[in-house]
Amino acid sequence: MKKTNEFSLPRIGATQIKLLEKLSNACAVAGDEGEVRKIVLEQIGPHADEVKVDALGNVLAYHRGTGEKRLRVMVAAHMDEVGFMITADDGDGFYRFDVVGGVDAYKLVGKAVLIGKEHIPGVIGIKPVHLTNAEERKRPVELEALRIDIGPAAGKVKIGDRATFATRFTQLGLSLCGKALDDRLGVATLIELLKNAPPHIDLLAAFTVQEENGLRGARVASFALMPDLAFVLDATPAHDLPTWDGSENARYNSRLGMGPAIYVADTSALHDPRLVRHLMVTADTFGIPYQIRQPGGGGTDAGAIHKQHAGIPSVSISVPTRYLHSPASIARLADWQNDLALVQAALLRLTPDLLKETR
Repeated sequence: MKKTNEFSLPRIGATQIKLLEKLSNACAVAGDEGEVRKIVLEQIGPHADEVKVDALGNVLAYHRGTGEKRLRVMVAAHMDEVGFMITADDGDGFYRFDVVGGVDAYKLVGKAVLIGKEHIPGVIGIKPVHLTNAEERKRPVELEALRIDIGPAAGKVKIGDRATFATRFTQLGLSLCGKALDDRLGVATLIELLKNAPPHIDLLAAFTVQEENGLRGARVASFALMPDLAFVLDATPAHDLPTWDGSENARYNSRLGMGPAIYVADTSALHDPRLVRHLMVTADTFGIPYQIRQPGGGGTDAGAIHKQHAGIPSVSISVPTRYLHSPASIARLADWQNDLALVQAALLRLTPDLLKETR
């Protein structure tokens, strides 16, 4: 724990990194989140007053505070990842598949995957380049041309089985590399927040399902929890690579190493300005670095949460991450640490007066 003024903020250490590794390596494509859900339930059981798994598979954990007029604060992170669903058996170990969530076909050629609950290994195959002609090489890669190849009699694969990238988590110096850091970073953060829940609020932790294919779990979870406000923890793309000609990249979405990214707008929500200000003031007060996620595309569970009941004030805060929705993503350990510290400090500073402010 790190003491900041009168507050103690949790730290990221070897235990938290090991948990993130376990979460990243788990296979939990949207609609089949069981492996991550099992880890979450194991972690949060001793730290929640009540835990439920709802009809869609969301994990809803309640930590009740003390005192009167407590805010009901929902903090959400999604358990699912992008991946694939087996759609047809072509025989001899070849399987057709469709993508689940936003995955580009050109990222898939030659990638190793794991299929189903038994993690059957396979490779996404296509006609090799030295057997294609010039015209074929000009064409974009089409999903219909790809197959998952597991070899004959290599295992039992069923129509509807999910598959995901076979990437294993690793630490690269000051960086973290793995699949599904979107949003296992958020899941690991929410677990730590629940273990260090502030005593003056009711913390409603929602580990949601099916974010990657329509924010479906968050819609159900927020309707059931009926919070006064919500924080959404996610990973956001960092488009901070150098430009091809060496000029300054001025079109970044967020940047690694600049702290957690606070949302003001995306395609799914205009984030509550009171909560945006609260995060910014908290960061400035405690010297926690942060950045504003540049408004634009994408979306988080806040897009579903803020429209429930009579409206739920919501804001998203994310760890900047490169190469999202690909076989491997990279994030900075320091950004994750500062993300955890900022959300924890923001929860500790919450009072009912915040929602009385002018939007």
